[in-house]
Amino acid sequence: MKENTKELRQSIIDACLLMNSSGLNQGTSGNISVRTDEGILITPSSLPYEDTLPGDIVLLPGNGLSGESIGSHRPSSEWRFHADIYGDRDDIHAVVHTHSTYATTLSMLRKDIPSCHYMIGVFGGDSVRCADYAHYGSEELSQNALLALKDRTGCLLGTHGMIVCGSDLKQAMWRAAELETLCKQYYLACQLGEPVILSKQQMVEVRDRMKTGYGVWPKE
Repeated sequence: MKENTKELRQSIIDACLLMNSSGLNQGTSGNISVRTDEGILITPSSLPYEDTLPGDIVLLPGNGLSGESIGSHRPSSEWRFHADIYGDRDDIHAVVHTHSTYATTLSMLRKDIPSCHYMIGVFGGDSVRCADYAHYGSEELSQNALLALKDRTGCLLGTHGMIVCGSDLKQAMWRAAELETLCKQYYLACQLGEPVILSKQQMVEVRDRMKTGYGVWPKE
């Protein structure tokens, strides 16, 4: 392990611990990665986060698709969609995957989240899409995720959970919390009736306003 990555590796562990303590995830079901100059740093497979040390974080060299990994553990079983997302999107440098309760609930119903709240705009469009189901760790799942993430920074995975992306880990974690909150709000609103959906023009205006600064928005 290179000393200059120790702090970044620890930040991944800290994010994993926060993900679980905040209710965004449970056990070792989620995973987190960060793109670096050397490759992709990603959480190991099946290692409890409270037992994870900086040296346990796995490095996937280069674009992450060679099948090679550097570390004492196997990389997360979902390493493929992490690598494919980075390969497809230059703007993304951190990926967070969780099995949070409300996101997973809506993913079981295969529901896109429409523009029922203006905060949908933080994910780049008029909706948060739900990808089709495929087996975890599969190339098919990765391709389904890329399709759902087109022009977006978050999606649901059919009968699975969520993926969110960011320009850095702090932004990706912020988006994970926002997406789970939106899923909960949409779910609860649907119990009472049919949520009112904002128009395309209203969402255009929202996204334009957000570009000047909202939450953990990337610096231009």
